[in-house]
Amino acid sequence: MQLAAQWVSFSTIVRKEIRRFMRIWVQTLLPPAITMALYFVIFGALIGERIGEMGGFSYMEFVVPGLIMMSVLTNSYSNVVSSFYSAKFQHSIEELLVSPTPNYVILAGYIVGGVCRGLGVGLIVTLLSQFFTDLQIHSVAITVSIVVLTSVLFSLMGLINAVFANSFDDISIIPTFVLTPLTYLGGVFYSIDLLPEFWQGVSQLNPILYVVNTFRYGILGVSDVDVVTAFIGVMAFIVVLFAASLWLLNNGKRLRS
Repeated sequence: MQLAAQWVSFSTIVRKEIRRFMRIWVQTLLPPAITMALYFVIFGALIGERIGEMGGFSYMEFVVPGLIMMSVLTNSYSNVVSSFYSAKFQHSIEELLVSPTPNYVILAGYIVGGVCRGLGVGLIVTLLSQFFTDLQIHSVAITVSIVVLTSVLFSLMGLINAVFANSFDDISIIPTFVLTPLTYLGGVFYSIDLLPEFWQGVSQLNPILYVVNTFRYGILGVSDVDVVTAFIGVMAFIVVLFAASLWLLNNGKRLRS
């Protein structure tokens, strides 16, 4: 397949993915915006005034980066898992897999779709946060790079979940029982310095802790983890999950009836 034809295939998949979540924006973009606005009011404005400072910043300033990153990773994941499983359920993914389009182009198209939704929701939440606090970005390069890498990582996780899912119920198991608990325990609402030493060690096994704190470092300049280690870990996970996703598409065992 020629490079120009691959670009046509890739851009078609991306446009289809963006139109899908934009067409149903009431279900895809509005709920996370409302949820995060409630978080800002309850945890930032109401409870935050009683908590005081954390990490040298007001609690509202501390919690906003974590909430932005939480919305980015959950929406990147949700977009790919729901879209890819729908294509699998309707057997349209089989038509795509037998087409001349290389599997890595298909994979890249779905990933970019998930990244677009994650970044879109992240931008909406960031704009909403300006009504509650005035964010000053410490490092634009770190902030942008970690948010893009994180959305790519969780888009890949969503695709793998969709490949192994056998029903629509299965695509909600991982977000409900794995992703949500890890997110709430990933340093979104607190610094792990507040935890006893044992639980600090346990928390360091949570991968979401690293992306949340690296994003917080990009905005506030403070982090509970080493930023370089976090970047290396995220990129290593992306390489491994991309290879695994491509193998699953090439194998096609759970995708072709």
